[in-house]
Amino acid sequence: MKTFVVGDVHGRCAQLHRLLDMLPRDESTDTLVFLGDLIDRGPDAPGCVELVLKLQQENPERVLCLRGNHEQMLLDFIEGSANLWITPVTGGEHTFQQYAGKTLNITKEQDLEDARREIENSIPSEHLDFFHRLPFFHEDDYAIYVHAGLDRTKHPSETPSQALLWMRDMEFYKNYRGKPCIFGHTPTPLLPLLGRLGRHGIYISHSAIGIDTGYNISSPLSCLSLPDFSLYQAFSDGREETHHITSFIPETIKAMQKKAASDGRPVVQ
Repeated sequence: MKTFVVGDVHGRCAQLHRLLDMLPRDESTDTLVFLGDLIDRGPDAPGCVELVLKLQQENPERVLCLRGNHEQMLLDFIEGSANLWITPVTGGEHTFQQYAGKTLNITKEQDLEDARREIENSIPSEHLDFFHRLPFFHEDDYAIYVHAGLDRTKHPSETPSQALLWMRDMEFYKNYRGKPCIFGHTPTPLLPLLGRLGRHGIYISHSAIGIDTGYNISSPLSCLSLPDFSLYQAFSDGREETHHITSFIPETIKAMQKKAASDGRPVVQ
């Protein structure tokens, strides 16, 4: 029984299809976790949402998706509580165009209100319902899964959702030693150099494990499987890579690997 964890997708639907095809996942026993940020920046955010929603509907016990800060920004924009989603740095204008079929153009206050209603009416209701249902964390025997990070002294159930969605805390990245935590949100090239591993580019420092390997033309979309620590990556140019990570694995995961080996069960497929 494994858990496959997919980092920030950001509208890369073709890469996501290829990545999922790479996974040696038993749909009856293995869990598939998406860390959020399915939307914005990439060429097909609606396709990503539709794919993950379909996977979840077909296998609700074994497929789940966390809420990312980009999904939250979209909901905040629709509800009128914040306009961060439409600032250029977020890439929300791409998602707007993909759903609404027109370019986002804000020149006056009324344009802002029109854009709210336009995107709300353009997104299929099942997609909006899906965004509203997304949880802020998940936990299983192997790890805790969050979009952005943890308060090192608190369980995510005791942590404000704002922190789980947005946190960027160097102390967490460098010194977290609790139950292994898999997170996205901050591209690994921006995390401390000491924890960045090899050419595949994920981050491991003690019990903090970052798998958002970035968004640009050369960035892979990454999936880490537990407890075997196999890493699957799909690139925009069609390349696919698989790595079996053996260094800096948290002690609790190493113990699970050893137990599986002693029980005669394969750790790597």
